[in-house]
Amino acid sequence: MTTLRRRMLLTAAGAAALARPLRAFGAAGKHAGLQPPALLLAQPYDDRLDPALCLVSEKYDGVRAYWDGRLLRHRSGRSVPAPRWFTERLPRESSLDGELWLGRGRFDALSATVRTVPSDDGRWRDVRYMVFELPDAAGSFAERVRAIERLVAQAAWPQLQAVEQTRVVDRAGLRRRLEQTVAHGGEGLVLHLAAAPYVTGRSDVLAKLKPYLDAEATVVGYRPGRGKYDGDAGALQVQTPEGRLFHLGSGLPDALRRKPPPKGSVVTYRYHDLTATGLPRFATFLRLRDTM
Repeated sequence: MTTLRRRMLLTAAGAAALARPLRAFGAAGKHAGLQPPALLLAQPYDDRLDPALCLVSEKYDGVRAYWDGRLLRHRSGRSVPAPRWFTERLPRESSLDGELWLGRGRFDALSATVRTVPSDDGRWRDVRYMVFELPDAAGSFAERVRAIERLVAQAAWPQLQAVEQTRVVDRAGLRRRLEQTVAHGGEGLVLHLAAAPYVTGRSDVLAKLKPYLDAEATVVGYRPGRGKYDGDAGALQVQTPEGRLFHLGSGLPDALRRKPPPKGSVVTYRYHDLTATGLPRFATFLRLRDTM
């Protein structure tokens, strides 16, 4: 069988295997008329942002979720299939932004939990909603943090938690905090300008700091595997938002080699730096971005 023929079969098989449930769920979301919520997005941290002016928190490796007072939604706008008892404990008078979280290093288990329809009550008993923002609320971020703490205290429900926000004195203190967080299994840190009003979109008032860089790319094709991966995907061909193409195979789980994500899926990868041509150096697959 020619390489081109194998690639065509692999592409068709992988896309068909995953597209069916995604199409079914997508139709429901479209029917519901949901739109992606306007959220604040973080920039990579650089030294131009003075950490002493920020509140610093752990960056949780969870699934972002937006509560509008009625529905719990993914970043894409689709509803999260959470049990009714879970959403009934969330405040009706306030919108919330945060991460659904199971604990450090448990992203895969969490992703499976929040995708399961109907929801698995037993699994959801361990899910925490870590709130880090009150969308559209007045005042500075520091004031909104205090409002979040009051709201969570009133709820008195262990599965609803306020993300801890603390100060660091300087850049050296920030680096020590990052080292401590990573040493204990954390993913990194988030810095939010304490005086900032609530804004949406990608903004300099919010920054993420990790021991490595990460980015997102769109799956546009596949490279056939060899050896033990013969017949599977050896790598994903992905495209950056800037239009650069490269293959992403390192770190790709066997399950995604057997059933690769369909074209158009968005993946997150980590890397060390960029080459002279703008391609990521030592790129490693991190996760399939939640698009539900």
